[in-house]
Amino acid sequence: MISAHAKDSIERIVFKAAKSRLTMDAGDVCEIVPAGAHGAHSLPDANLVVLTISGIAFRLLLIVHFDEDERTHQYFVKEESERAFLEVFLEICNLCCGAVNQELLNYFPDLGMSTPYVLSARCMPYLEALKPEFLASYAVTINNAVGLGATVCVCAHAPIDFVADVSAVEDTSGELELF
Repeated sequence: MISAHAKDSIERIVFKAAKSRLTMDAGDVCEIVPAGAHGAHSLPDANLVVLTISGIAFRLLLIVHFDEDERTHQYFVKEESERAFLEVFLEICNLCCGAVNQELLNYFPDLGMSTPYVLSARCMPYLEALKPEFLASYAVTINNAVGLGATVCVCAHAPIDFVADVSAVEDTSGELELF
């Protein structure tokens, strides 16, 4: 029910959002490869930030895998910050999902986005119970130092076929979206 064009478009939208929202500084390098490719590691004992975008035709889960190790903590929580790691990281993941949502709104009206929540990585095998039409996992590396994972799970309720144009780079950081 999800065409090859749509799967490719979803992947490109997610990659663009990850590269623009998971990095803390414009000069940071974010590499994304399929999980297991070229020695890319998975994070089997990680926690998961789960975000959902839902519409009439589909439900998309964007899952960010993370370990709160020293490198990850230092990257996302600057020394002068008094905020807790999880508070900062959930906000960053929500911005990433929001960027995906904004791109998808160009093709699908009336999308809704959930509040992020955290689960154990032990929940990953249960994604299959959702009977996804598209399920892909990626290793995300920032500045060759911070390792994250990302999983995209799309359950279709109707045929989905679109080709996304993600060539334009927009900086909407700091914008407030009202509902």
